[in-house]
Amino acid sequence: MPSKLDQLKQWTVVTADTGDIGAIAQYKPQDCTTNPSLILKAAGMPAHQELVEEAVLWGRSHGATTSRITQRLAVNFGAALTKLVPGRVSTEVDADLSFDTEGTINQAREIISDYHQRGVGRERVLIKIAATWEGIQAAALLQKEGIACNLTLIFSLAQAAAAAEAGVALISPFVGRILDWHVKNSGQTYMAETDPGVLSVRQIYAYCKAYGENTIVMGASFRNQGEIEALAGCDSLTIAPALLDQLAADQGTLTRQLSPEAKLLAPAQMYLDEKSFRFMLNEDAMATEKLAEGIRIFSRDLQGLRELVSARLAQSAASDALEPL
Repeated sequence: MPSKLDQLKQWTVVTADTGDIGAIAQYKPQDCTTNPSLILKAAGMPAHQELVEEAVLWGRSHGATTSRITQRLAVNFGAALTKLVPGRVSTEVDADLSFDTEGTINQAREIISDYHQRGVGRERVLIKIAATWEGIQAAALLQKEGIACNLTLIFSLAQAAAAAEAGVALISPFVGRILDWHVKNSGQTYMAETDPGVLSVRQIYAYCKAYGENTIVMGASFRNQGEIEALAGCDSLTIAPALLDQLAADQGTLTRQLSPEAKLLAPAQMYLDEKSFRFMLNEDAMATEKLAEGIRIFSRDLQGLRELVSARLAQSAASDALEPL
């Protein structure tokens, strides 16, 4: 009997939610996603110090800013991951650009250029952008330039609908963080079939199948195996190594839950301008709070990554100063 992970791969593109190169080699996913939190964790692992060192030495030789070196470090990880997965790797623009359309566009172009210099074509890369109004507008323009985007931190149908209308390649609606909010605010215990995060992704999946079929729906941020099983058949799911372990060890039968026929259950199509988008998001307390929190978390970890780079720069300079002439 194949494992539940192998069964899931029949219908769903399995993506590893990690920056750990060793984990990618072990699980052999189709795609891989990264974010500042994952890169910060991976950059502290002994196995990945060559990637950190390369970025630091490059930064010193080019007189680059800490932010630019941090960006190069993210691409270093992404380029290494493209050698292990046959599909695409998501690399995130800086969280502090979440409300800056022009800044997001410029950094996305730089990231694609960095990948190109390493021999990685844009067809292997997704530019990951927070699903703010500004981020969605940036993604719409980038898509027209042939730069595929992954809109992340999606907690509401309004965000998903605006992203699909913008023609983005992929959206990442979050499951576990939605569950976290409802548990905290209601005190209830949820099973997979009543899990608010699962229900949100099912609604978004149905909507995209009806009105944005070119946009891939990739469920993200899982708290337990049951959430993953309840979304079996979704276009893609990005899963952390611990849950990949559980699925690989489970020999039970997995039943497909989602298929394109879900479009028959889709709500009415939305046509959102900036005012209606902001109002709908504001009316959804959970989505408003979790989007803001997600940006803060990524911004905090991005700052942690910049501090790590600054410390390595100082160490490198000190080491040079100690070398005999």
